[in-house]
Amino acid sequence: MSIRIRYFASLRETMGRVEEQIVFEAITTVGEIWKTVNEGRPLPDNILCAVNMEYASASTSVRDGDEVAFFPPVTGG
Repeated sequence: MSIRIRYFASLRETMGRVEEQIVFEAITTVGEIWKTVNEGRPLPDNILCAVNMEYASASTSVRDGDEVAFFPPVTGG
């Protein structure tokens, strides 16, 4: 199954890319996707996630053709 992964704001610079396509053998979760693209590190609590443009958690299942997006923490004053 193929998943499109997008990175926003400062994560673009940190990851060194805007988006990528990853192929998985089975249904996976947002948290497992993060680990795959980040050398096994778990998803930080302050990173926001979305699946198909809806907020999601690390345990949200991802299916073939889904788009997963990661956002850095938002700050303001």
